[in-house]
Amino acid sequence: MPSTAPTAQSPTAERVGGSSLADVTASDSTLRRFLHGLPGVDAVGLEARAASLGTRSIKAASKAYAIDLAISMVDLTTLEGADTPGKVRALGAKAVHPDPTDRTAPTTAAVCVYPDMVAVAKEAVAGSGVKVASVATAFPAGRAALDVKLADVRDAVAAGADEIDMVIDRGAFLAGRYLKVYDEIVAVKQVCGTDARLKVIFETGELSTYDNIRRASWLGMLAGADFIKTSTGKVAVNATPANTLLMLEAVRDFRAQTGVQVGVKPAGGIRTSKDAVKFLVLVNETAGEDWLDNHWFRFGASSLLNDLLMQRQKLATGRYSGPDYVTVD
Repeated sequence: MPSTAPTAQSPTAERVGGSSLADVTASDSTLRRFLHGLPGVDAVGLEARAASLGTRSIKAASKAYAIDLAISMVDLTTLEGADTPGKVRALGAKAVHPDPTDRTAPTTAAVCVYPDMVAVAKEAVAGSGVKVASVATAFPAGRAALDVKLADVRDAVAAGADEIDMVIDRGAFLAGRYLKVYDEIVAVKQVCGTDARLKVIFETGELSTYDNIRRASWLGMLAGADFIKTSTGKVAVNATPANTLLMLEAVRDFRAQTGVQVGVKPAGGIRTSKDAVKFLVLVNETAGEDWLDNHWFRFGASSLLNDLLMQRQKLATGRYSGPDYVTVD
């Protein structure tokens, strides 16, 4: 399996753009020079390709496979102020057995909760192989001092989180303070250690341009992200085919240059099986088959799973289920 992304502090000799990682991240000016030296994004071409790939049709047998694959890639999520232990236990039970009437349905990849609910989630999915992901670093805004953010991560890891979904400081990024953003990701990665994989959320809807999304993708990967993630799901614009395509191109190119594979997680706004299949086509046609696995691609979603289950039953029985077939999360 390809390795996880190194940081400039690691002894690896990976090179990007003819420079070592340590050289690229040695100072704010060298990092800015590298990020602003990335090729500009052709917005029209990017959106046209994403739209074109979204029109691809697949056969019924392939659709059944795609639906099961999509189910296995879901990070089943609840991130509300009204979350209770009971709600999280129910979510965990659903992640382990998405369709109680059909035990052939795959488990989801993970459940995603706030740090104070990690222990409850771990108990709910114990022994199933379902991971527990926790948002952290003052999610969703990321507006807190670094020591507060790191304490957030430590609490989640200590409670047993298998994965940490952190948010970057978008204000620092948009102000061009790239090294500050880089250093925060490195610090969070160090707290995760070998116990938890790190997903870095960019909040693409706040980054304004495709060029910024490309720069954020490379910045996150240089700093050691195991996954790069589009969004928190808490803003108006979340995952889109175009911004996900751009991030898939980034992880593909990063692996080509460094030999290191990084995952991608679109989150927010993906609600139907049709949407999910479109994103899987993007993965296959852009990054390739190596990413068609829940170790390297995830959907951050809540309502998506229900539609996948209803479409799965329709393929099996030839009819749609009633509204009571799936649970209301």
